[in-house]
Amino acid sequence: MLHDLHIVPQATTILFCDNKSALHLAVNPVFHERRKHIEIDCHMVREKVHGVLCLLPINTKSQAADICTKSLISKLFLHLLSKMSLVDLYAPS
Repeated sequence: MLHDLHIVPQATTILFCDNKSALHLAVNPVFHERRKHIEIDCHMVREKVHGVLCLLPINTKSQAADICTKSLISKLFLHLLSKMSLVDLYAPS
């Protein structure tokens, strides 16, 4: 996609993942039992891991993407919100 936008990445892109099975599948092409129904695009991602992408493990409580995809308790929601450096535009100044 970056190539189509004429953007050349300057460094390896880091992806944080909180799923141990996904990390194992990404680096081990011989792990057969769980990849029967994986689409072609997932195999392409696995091929890019050694050059363009770098997958790193992250604790599930630190996964900032969860704020957009899960219902979280308020303490965890506010913690992830602070990590994203978002501000309330309507807060009194």
